[in-house]
Amino acid sequence: MSAAPWLVVPAAGQGRRMGGDRPKQYLEIAGRPVLAHTLARLHAAFPAARLCLCLDPEDARFDPAWVPFAEWRRVPGGVERVDSVTQALEAIALEAADDDLVLVHDVARPCVTVADLMRLHAALADDPVGGLLAAPVADTMKRDDGDGRVAATEPRTGLWHALTPQGFRFGLLRRALATAREAGVVVTDEASAVEALGLRPRLVSGRRDNLKITHPEDLALAGQILAAQGQAAQIPSGSTSGETASAPAGAGAMER
Repeated sequence: MSAAPWLVVPAAGQGRRMGGDRPKQYLEIAGRPVLAHTLARLHAAFPAARLCLCLDPEDARFDPAWVPFAEWRRVPGGVERVDSVTQALEAIALEAADDDLVLVHDVARPCVTVADLMRLHAALADDPVGGLLAAPVADTMKRDDGDGRVAATEPRTGLWHALTPQGFRFGLLRRALATAREAGVVVTDEASAVEALGLRPRLVSGRRDNLKITHPEDLALAGQILAAQGQAAQIPSGSTSGETASAPAGAGAMER
């Protein structure tokens, strides 16, 4: 496995649940689009990584100046997230080795910390399957009856919220997505495709503030998280104020 991972960022979605005048990756936090914050955070952890940015072919809002990576390419996004990721893998098929690590990250998760990114990369360095950032479920989970009422309370023991990035070997992920497509398996994330092969991805505990911007109120919350992370990064070493979260300069100020 090469030291620097491949990065795939699906960013072709329209973000209709946000109800905004533009896709959510172009909504602004502290004067910068969400997409720029996300790419800056990934670059801070993996400056030598090779990036595949999946964009709508007709996207005219994108500005290449937002990409901090030296090696990157724009890949046409698909109708669904899985389509975008598949097309990104095909775009690098002649360059990537089967055992290269590919990290797929939601463009709408700008709050992922550098520490979590590096922890995931280290955890997967020798893992033959791959895995994902995830957080144990802390809330009581209810299952509805289809009519807006509680049908059951689900035990939360062993339940995790799936986050991103999710990382798998190039050859395995490519095979998993192709097999799922052929079998008609619904793929909600990369891990679900790998699970369909009978494999068990590793769960790597990540921070709960790795928020995915999905609803209108999430944008302001993401801004507050980024600001708090930026302040935490400035706490002197040895402080007892809690865990610090690394952030790239300016960072404080499931996409398809």
